[in-house]
Amino acid sequence: MVSSNGAGRAFIGSFTSAGGRGITVAAVDEETGALTVLGTTDAVPDPSYLALGRGTGPGGAVLYAVSETEQGAAAALDISHDVPRPLGETRQVGGNGPTHLALAGGHVVTANYGSGSVTVLPVLADGSLGAAACVLAHEGSGPVVERQEGPHAHQVLPDPTGEWVLSVDLGTDSVRVSALGPETGELRPHGETALRPGTGPRHLAFHPAGGHAYVLNELEPTVTVCRWDATAGVLEAVGEAPVLPAGASGDGSPASYPSEVVVAHDGRFLWVANRGHDSISVLALDATGEQASLVTTVSCGGRWPRDLALDPTGRRLYAANERSGNVSWFAVDPETGIPAPQGSLEVPAASCVTFA
Repeated sequence: MVSSNGAGRAFIGSFTSAGGRGITVAAVDEETGALTVLGTTDAVPDPSYLALGRGTGPGGAVLYAVSETEQGAAAALDISHDVPRPLGETRQVGGNGPTHLALAGGHVVTANYGSGSVTVLPVLADGSLGAAACVLAHEGSGPVVERQEGPHAHQVLPDPTGEWVLSVDLGTDSVRVSALGPETGELRPHGETALRPGTGPRHLAFHPAGGHAYVLNELEPTVTVCRWDATAGVLEAVGEAPVLPAGASGDGSPASYPSEVVVAHDGRFLWVANRGHDSISVLALDATGEQASLVTTVSCGGRWPRDLALDPTGRRLYAANERSGNVSWFAVDPETGIPAPQGSLEVPAASCVTFA
């Protein structure tokens, strides 16, 4: 989708309960990556995560948003105009505090952090959402009592083949693999990969070749490297790498809570956003995708980067800095992977960025 002046578009979520505007639509300058606000809507409370899909309405594209509230919900929005408009009904997800959503097999799937569950909502012909078809509850806990007293599903996404749905659970130190019935919307549990206790896995990203995945841990500043067997639907942890220099979050330094992991389009680099340390980490990947090594960290251009996103060209990174209330963007050096700051846009309580 392009804006009226021919530029691409970015969609920025923010916490309305913390003074955010809800969903901000911005034009993206093709040459500089700069963002210019086109419109905003607070039609969805606390739209902390967004994803794009297709519908039959004008322009074809539909924006999906979680509502990260006690009565968790998900909504579809028509984005054929500069101000998104609700499309169909906002749907309850049968869980609280949904933090993530993704499209899989003709459905929108949400990760409900508060209740530790995953919900499947059918996407109707016009792109709107139907009532929940399935709510799959996770079980378990972890050793960090104040954060892992029970399951906390933080992310859900399909694998690159579309055959499997993976859910990352911070509370149980594990990643679950399920099969999604495309006709019924039923999630059928297939397997669970246990990660090192107390690491608190938050988000996962796949290597573009599809054979590896990288699980970012929130309770320890590390990334777990995994092999992914799409034929068998098996995720296998094979190693860990630090995402911060030694001592960066130790005695006398702010605690760091990594939030998002992004893989370069060519599979050479990983980038990680670090809240507390307020940085973006650059990790180099070897040719196999199985070895990750920390190269450096750079400032995120604000405070508390909740999300990190690569633009469609792969040339720029965007950080949604929640506590400083801005989205900053960086040009990525194609040889070193190191981001260089380019600009910033004020977005109070920013939570995520996605691109048309």
